[in-house]
Amino acid sequence: MRLLECVAGHERGVPAKQLARETGLALPTAYHLLRTLVHEGYLCRDGGLFFLGEAAVRLSGSAAQQKRRSAIVDALAHWRDAIGVPVYYAVYQEGEIQVRCVSDTPGNPAVEEWADFRETAHAHAIGQCLLSQLDEAARRDHLDRHPVRSITPYTVRDNHALLKRLERARRTDPVTEWQEYALGTVCAAIPITVGTAVATMAISLPAHQADRLASAVEQLQREIGQGLGSLALSISI
Repeated sequence: MRLLECVAGHERGVPAKQLARETGLALPTAYHLLRTLVHEGYLCRDGGLFFLGEAAVRLSGSAAQQKRRSAIVDALAHWRDAIGVPVYYAVYQEGEIQVRCVSDTPGNPAVEEWADFRETAHAHAIGQCLLSQLDEAARRDHLDRHPVRSITPYTVRDNHALLKRLERARRTDPVTEWQEYALGTVCAAIPITVGTAVATMAISLPAHQADRLASAVEQLQREIGQGLGSLALSISI
């Protein structure tokens, strides 16, 4: 599945060595799995590059869905490289936090999901940013299902305190959190407004680089502002 996800993120195809590197698989293992996926029709190979095959396209619903996802993946990779930080894309859909895409590098790894993101929206910038875009009834409904609990010494203490914080947040402002989800990590999330979509782009940094957070999130805002038009369809669906 990791190989399929990785291939789906490369619209122009991707070689086996790169797939092994990006999925963390040993090259012989990657070659074996890729041959199996090609044989079963989930991948196809052309000129040494791997693409999604017909079976995978049927699973995803349509080739258009892959192209929309590829647009998001490519944008996150560009921002990751331009800013030098991991970049995350998440939405609030059907009452839950859904992290749709994460783009990082070995030198700038993403935050490890040690506590389920869906159940800890109160603790991380992604969740707080998405909840801040909801109306009060939807926020309370979410917290009834996923109540606040302290997971680090810096986590907001209870539902009331969180709701007060969310009420004070301006809809267009970035949301930042300092070690509330993971010790040693600071994060910022930017609300994305496209139609009725509730979405966010976010970044993270080690706590010892916290002085970079403000400038990094400002750069991300500029990058998003320049590219949002072309991504609007991908985000709104």
